[in-house]
Amino acid sequence: MGTASYLLKGTEKALAKALVLPVMEPGRVLGRRAAKKLIRGHELKSRLEMQGITVMAGHPSTLAEEAPEAYKDIDRVVEVCHKAGLSEKVARLTPLGVINRGKGETKA
Repeated sequence: MGTASYLLKGTEKALAKALVLPVMEPGRVLGRRAAKKLIRGHELKSRLEMQGITVMAGHPSTLAEEAPEAYKDIDRVVEVCHKAGLSEKVARLTPLGVINRGKGETKA
């Protein structure tokens, strides 16, 4: 939400070594409760809208749970997978909108 997404292609090395294809999110650095304490949903909504991202949210606090700063840097995570030979970058996508239906159910 508010950060890039990637389309990746799994490699033969990924199948042989990791036994998985790289389908993942970057991983959280803040739990949901901590994110809600540190991040104000209405401020996040304004910030995303200033970046040109349309935001529809059921409640501001649920929006805060999925704030970009609650997750690891996706660009760094993807770069590690790419350099390790587990995936090939196909495309980097930037968000146009976010729909947050509440209770941790965010679609971007």
